Amino acid sequence: MQIVVLDGYTLNPGDLSWDELRAFGPCRIYDRTPPPDVISRAADAEIVLTNKVVLGNEQFQQLPRLRYVGVLATGYNIVDVEAARQRNIVVTNVPTYGTRSVAQMVLAHLLNLTQHVAHHGRTVAEGRWSHSADFCYWDHPLVELADLTIGIVGFGRIGRATAELAAAFGMSVLAYDSVEPADVPATVTMVELDELFRRSDVVSLHCPLTPDTERLVDRRRLSLMKSSAFLINTSRGPLIDEPALAEALDSGRIAGAGLDVLSVEPPPADHPLLSAKDCVVTPHIAWATKAARARLLGTVVANIRAFLDARPQNVVT
Repeated sequence: MQIVVLDGYTLNPGDLSWDELRAFGPCRIYDRTPPPDVISRAADAEIVLTNKVVLGNEQFQQLPRLRYVGVLATGYNIVDVEAARQRNIVVTNVPTYGTRSVAQMVLAHLLNLTQHVAHHGRTVAEGRWSHSADFCYWDHPLVELADLTIGIVGFGRIGRATAELAAAFGMSVLAYDSVEPADVPATVTMVELDELFRRSDVVSLHCPLTPDTERLVDRRRLSLMKSSAFLINTSRGPLIDEPALAEALDSGRIAGAGLDVLSVEPPPADHPLLSAKDCVVTPHIAWATKAARARLLGTVVANIRAFLDARPQNVVT
């Protein structure tokens, strides 16, 4: 059973082991695969693993031995699932691995926006504290989280984990989900989406990207937010109308944004949010703690084992 990993570097840049994957049989692992090389590299493979390399009908037509595509992530929009189904190619993903890591990144961005940790640490390293006339200084208002309200858009696993962390800081929690959850913790109040934007001091996005959620945060919803409010996105970049957000930040319409995702990754150098006022952008790393990546790789191996045992799991539809 020939296995090919098309772009394994971000999952495992060297601090994890591929041994369990290699135990299945011949295995070729590429750090990255440019589109022109996909067919030549996967030509003899029955199993192909991909993170961001696109596999569609055009590729499937040229890979007659392919039986299984494993996505090294939760999102699987890079695979044409319908075309795979027509060719009896099983497609799986990894639905749960980074819940706590992503929730942790939400709080990391929030704490940075409210305490300006990175900024003040940088000014100390530049020597400013050593030459200060006072024993302390701060350049921005420092905000306490207790008694603030966080609004969570999308109340799935990550949204719930974020709610738990926020509640531990003494925050009130509002949440919205397109499907009313069956069990809502006593610390969470479910509200309509516009009400959430109006009432929240922090809005954190945790919903999938669908036609209904694309640009969910547009000029109108940004106009509903408090001028002191923060927006955090660790979900999908296209949930936000990015030019509208840049405008809202630069004009002071909202107080700041913490973003781990953008609509184009890597972003162009002139992306408006890279230079927007009070906007902190991290390079899509909320998922990438070693613990989360180890869980992801373990599930990838379990998915392949289940497929080979004729009981496939985590099959996407």
